[in-house]
Amino acid sequence: MKVLVPVKRVIDYNVKVRVKADNTGVDLANVKMSMNPFDEIAVEQAIRLKEAGQADEIIAVSVGVKQSQETLRTALAMGADRAILIEAAETVDTDIEPLAVAMLLKAVIDEEQPGLVICGKQAIDNDMNATGQMLAALMGWSQATFASGLEIEGDSAKVTREVDGGLQVIKVKMPTIVTVDLRLNEPRYASLPNIMKAKKKPLDIKTPADYGVDAGARLAIVSVTEPPARKAGVKVASVAELVDKLKNEAGVL
Repeated sequence: MKVLVPVKRVIDYNVKVRVKADNTGVDLANVKMSMNPFDEIAVEQAIRLKEAGQADEIIAVSVGVKQSQETLRTALAMGADRAILIEAAETVDTDIEPLAVAMLLKAVIDEEQPGLVICGKQAIDNDMNATGQMLAALMGWSQATFASGLEIEGDSAKVTREVDGGLQVIKVKMPTIVTVDLRLNEPRYASLPNIMKAKKKPLDIKTPADYGVDAGARLAIVSVTEPPARKAGVKVASVAELVDKLKNEAGVL
């Protein structure tokens, strides 16, 4: 069984994001970039399935700029077998929308015929949380989102999902799309020997035109602003004063 894992190049989660002075977007100049943390978990899960003898090949796919090759090399160093980069943007300031990504992934799936697609539940840059669901709709496949547990049982996948009320266990028919949550696993670090080996692993470079997909923007960003600064708290001398402030100032009573 082939396992397809989409990965995205995003601002490293340790970096403090800054908005451009003209409010047109986020400042990416000289900013450290890395693989989306949720996608790292997806890659790790695919590797574990292969180590357990439940997967034969792992294909990492990225949609974005030329620099996304670095992200794919990281996936290859972790244990993916080969990678596909779809260059759909010329500058790092262009973020490919979820629908375009889903359409491109569908084209890759039609070509590669994987039995399972494991995605991160969302990217930490735009927090869309939509690509996996859109891909499942385009493919007509079953889907399981927010997975914190994944087991392959014959032609089905048993998935433990994180929901508001706790955990939900479902069984979906394969082929399927699974989007993963933080508590599914702890991604491994790529060792130096594997980093060197990754340089020799196949990495194909494609364009949206190769798949007959229009990756153009359908949304327009009007303005990007930083969230308002949190107001300082106040101390109260008594319960009566606290109740008065909650009632008359906060308006929550």
